[in-house]
Amino acid sequence: MTGKIIKGISGFYYIHTAEDKIYSCRAVGIFRKLGIKPLVGDNVDFDVISEERAEGSLTGIHERRNVLIRPAVSNVDQAMIVFAVREPDPNLNLLDRFLVHMGMQDIPVVVYFNKADLDSGRLTEKYTKIYEAAGYTVISGSTSDDSCIERIKAALEGKTTVLAGPSGVGKSSLTNKLYRKECMEVGELSQKIKRGKQTTRHSELFMIDADSYVLDTPGFTSLNPSRVASVDLEYYFNEFKPHILNCKFTGCSHIYEAEDICGVKQAVSSGDISSDRYDNYCQIFSELKEQERR
Repeated sequence: MTGKIIKGISGFYYIHTAEDKIYSCRAVGIFRKLGIKPLVGDNVDFDVISEERAEGSLTGIHERRNVLIRPAVSNVDQAMIVFAVREPDPNLNLLDRFLVHMGMQDIPVVVYFNKADLDSGRLTEKYTKIYEAAGYTVISGSTSDDSCIERIKAALEGKTTVLAGPSGVGKSSLTNKLYRKECMEVGELSQKIKRGKQTTRHSELFMIDADSYVLDTPGFTSLNPSRVASVDLEYYFNEFKPHILNCKFTGCSHIYEAEDICGVKQAVSSGDISSDRYDNYCQIFSELKEQERR
């Protein structure tokens, strides 16, 4: 039989079939010998051991379209990166690291700013402008707003989407809304430090429509895009690209050069590139250079 792995815990893989049945399976020993680990999102073959107990043995993994290392999932069409506008306040440096990480995998991204109802200023508008200017689809709103949920569903339709972002921003609440049932435990925010308790302990795939899936993943507090060469980092900041053509020297780092010879720095000064995004680029670039010196 064939199916898709929707969850993997302690050596057991839960496989969902076209007949809308879930089998609990262990992988055959050849996977361990070959150093292959089945992943959530894998399309697989398995043998049924007990139909009554819905148990089986995973025997084969179909060719993967792509693989994300963190979170460890496969066959992803796009990512929805979720950050809260408030409680907790967004760490835009972490968001930009997520975007670099997904860009390395050539995974299209939708950015969702949740808890916009808590925004007493114009932060939602500010963040939306920054990331739309960087070429990303941006949705903002609240999981308590049905119209927002409908916009999100439209963005997810017909795709397998990985939800990613730090703890406490509402990924599990969003999954519950999309899945129409309390499929994920929802944690309370610590009132003292306004940080979320991590409630997702493993990656899990949920079918929200016949051809639409979401993968909820554990929250992250840090992400180091160490597999990027420092000289290539500029390519993952989409809004830099038209301004790189105005740099007077090939190999411009956009950091050490004077403004009059760097098109990117000129664009930051004119407001065409967000200074927040540029500052995050500089920090990540410096970290990558330091790693390359070791």
